[in-house]
Amino acid sequence: MSKSEDDNPGPILVIDDERHVRMATKQSIELAGFKVICMDSAESALRELSRTWTGAVVSDIKMPGMDGLSFLKRAQGIDPDIPIVLVTGHGDIPMAVGAMRDGAYDFIEKPYDSDLLVDVVSRAYEKRRLVLENRELRQELDAHKGLASRLIGRSPAMVQLRQAVDTIAQVSADVLILGETGTGKELVARCLHEFGDRSSGNFVAINCSAVPENIIESELFGHEPGAFTGATSRRIGKFEHASGGTLFLDEVESMPQDLQVKLLRVIQERSLERVGSNKTLPLDLRVIAATKIDLRKASTEGIFREDLYYRLNVVNCSIPALRERIEDIPLLFQHFVTQSSRRYRRSPPAGFQEVFSTLLDHSWPGNVRELQNAAERFTLGLGIGLEPDGQVESYVSVARVPLSEQIDAFESSLIRRELIKQRGNVTATYEALGVPRKTLYDKMKRHGIRRDDLID
Repeated sequence: MSKSEDDNPGPILVIDDERHVRMATKQSIELAGFKVICMDSAESALRELSRTWTGAVVSDIKMPGMDGLSFLKRAQGIDPDIPIVLVTGHGDIPMAVGAMRDGAYDFIEKPYDSDLLVDVVSRAYEKRRLVLENRELRQELDAHKGLASRLIGRSPAMVQLRQAVDTIAQVSADVLILGETGTGKELVARCLHEFGDRSSGNFVAINCSAVPENIIESELFGHEPGAFTGATSRRIGKFEHASGGTLFLDEVESMPQDLQVKLLRVIQERSLERVGSNKTLPLDLRVIAATKIDLRKASTEGIFREDLYYRLNVVNCSIPALRERIEDIPLLFQHFVTQSSRRYRRSPPAGFQEVFSTLLDHSWPGNVRELQNAAERFTLGLGIGLEPDGQVESYVSVARVPLSEQIDAFESSLIRRELIKQRGNVTATYEALGVPRKTLYDKMKRHGIRRDDLID
C-alpha cells in the first residue's frame, strides 16, 4: 500500500543494530511513502515513543543490550496500543509467536520480501491511526458537559439546536417539537425539562398512538371510582401527575379528534376534571408535544384541530434529520458503541472507524435510533446490519442527499475536528490539513466555522 506526501503518514521507527539491515529496511519502507526513523539500539528508540506517537515500530529481536522482547515490554508500558513488528530468525519463531500473545502486532521471519514488509508495516500504521482516532473521539465525548453531553454533535445544526433548547428551557411556554421518527424528540423534551426551572417536578411522557382510544381520556385526565365499568378506585391521570413539572405528548397527531377538544380546554384553562367528577383541579405544568408530520398542513386538511395546533405551537423546536448532519455520525457511533459495551459488559470493538464509509453513505431513514441499533449490533459482533434505504417518513419532502452536499459536510467535519485537535491553532490546522492558509480561511467561511465556537 503506497502513501503519498499529502497523506502525511506518521513515522515508522526501525530498530536494528546492523547498519546495512537498517538502511535496506528504511529504503523499502520509504519507497512505500512512509517517513522512517532509524535507531541502532532499543534504549534510544524508547525515547521516541509516547502515547501520541503516530506511527509503528519494526524491531529486530536479537540485539546487544536491550533485546526486542525487553523493548516490547518497555514500549507497552508507554502505550500498549503502539503496534510493534518483530523481526526474527527462523529459530526464534516460537519466541515471536509468544511475543504476539504478549502484545506484539506481528512478526517477520528473515530473510523477508520487501512487499511483505511493506504490507505488515502498512497494516500496523493503519491500526495506530485508528486507535488514535478512537481516542480523539472518546476525548471529545468526555469533554462534553451539560447539554452537549445529551444532544451530541458539533455540526451547525446541532449547535443551533442546543442553543434553542437552552433558551427555551428557561421559559415555561408550551413547546411543539418537530422531527422525523428516530431523531430524538423525547430526548429534546427531557432536556427542556431537566435544564429548566421545572426539573424538580415530574417528567411524564405519554405516546398518544400507543394508548387504546377507549382509555386514553382516563390515562390523561384520571377518573373517579365508578366512572365507568371496571373503575373500582380513583386514578390520577398523566396531566395531574405532571403538575409542577412537564407533560410530554409524543405523536400528538394520532390523538382522536373528539379528545383534541378536551385537550385544548385543559391546556387553555390549566385545569381539569377527572372522568366521573365535577371538581375542577388546577394544574401547573408545561406541555411539550411532538409530531413527525406537518401539523399546520394536517389542520388545514381537517385531520388535526387548527385551534389546538396554534395552542401547542407557542414555541416550536425542529430537530435535524441525521442525514442533514452526517459529520456527527462518527461521534454518535462512538458514543453508542461505548454505551452498548457497558450495557452488554463487552470490550468496545477495535477499528470501528473502518465502517465509517458505509455509515456516511447511508441515508438513515430511521435517523439516530437506526444508528444506535447499528452500534449495538456492531458491539455484539453482528456487523452494522443496515437495511436498504427506504422511503423517508417526514413532514418535509426529502430526497437523498446529493454528492456535493455529502462532500461539503465531510470537508466541514474534517476541518472542525482538526481545529479541535489543534486547540484552535489555525497555523497548525492548515499545516496538518496540507492546505494554504487562505484556502483554509475560505473553507471555514463557506462552512460557517468559527474557531471560538469549537474551543471549550
